[in-house]
Amino acid sequence: MTTLIHRGKRVEVGRHADKQLEAEEHAVVSQTLGEEDPGDSKDIRLTLMEEILLLGLKDKEASDNVQNLDLVCDQQKGYTSFWNDCISSGLRGGILIELAMRGRVQLEPQSMRKKHLLDRKVVIKSDAPTGDVLLDETLRHLKATEPAETVQTWIELLTGETWNPFKLQYQLRNVRERIAKNLVEKGILTTEKQNFLLFDMTTHPVTNTTEKQRLVKRLQESLLDRWVNDPHRMDRRTLALLVLAHASDVLENVFASLVDEKYDVAMNRSKDLMDRDPEGEAAKAAGTEMIWAVLAAFNKS
Repeated sequence: MTTLIHRGKRVEVGRHADKQLEAEEHAVVSQTLGEEDPGDSKDIRLTLMEEILLLGLKDKEASDNVQNLDLVCDQQKGYTSFWNDCISSGLRGGILIELAMRGRVQLEPQSMRKKHLLDRKVVIKSDAPTGDVLLDETLRHLKATEPAETVQTWIELLTGETWNPFKLQYQLRNVRERIAKNLVEKGILTTEKQNFLLFDMTTHPVTNTTEKQRLVKRLQESLLDRWVNDPHRMDRRTLALLVLAHASDVLENVFASLVDEKYDVAMNRSKDLMDRDPEGEAAKAAGTEMIWAVLAAFNKS
């Protein structure tokens, strides 16, 4: 009887430990994905790459005086602009920042001879799988590379912009399509064929416009009603998203629904943010180094 009671207690302790572990993991994921308040817990959790692709989806030609966000979002055609050649590298930068925010990678620590952000290598902090195919594929590339490479080099390698044939293996292929499929699985996009004169193309129109509206509103408010004039007081994911949207040339899409006065304010504040010195900003606060390193890489390219 004593043995049974003892085992029962052990089972209860084990269950308690499992629940505690699950709670800790949930807290880490919530913090990583930028959970700001309990009332926001029902939102669909998107990666930075998914959010950037969602912002970059091509709209139908709208009237110049359309200022209603609902109308704009209802006109999604489901493909990125043919003229946008920045979004590919922007998505790769998003992968590096997402990995850093999830505690998988970081920039190498500063030595006595302080290196510039773009001279510091990306090193593995944890090789535990993330559950996201693109993130885990990138993590395997990072782990297999000796010596380690810098942020700018990794963005180029993951995009396939290298003259070294031995490093073409690091290119991430079909990134937009794979991210779009993730958004389809999350019920935000759908898949359909559209005819473009001489050929048919698979597109992914928005079906859940609420998520895009929420995303656009969050970015607009960060530069308008909730503007703090200090990037270190901003939510890290919001800061990262603004940097990536700028690098991917989709930031203007965020402000398209604003009236002229607010549009000018938002654009000027975002420009002020992007014109800051990445070296100085990275030194002011821990946890943002990868964000500023990505911005520095795009500023240099």
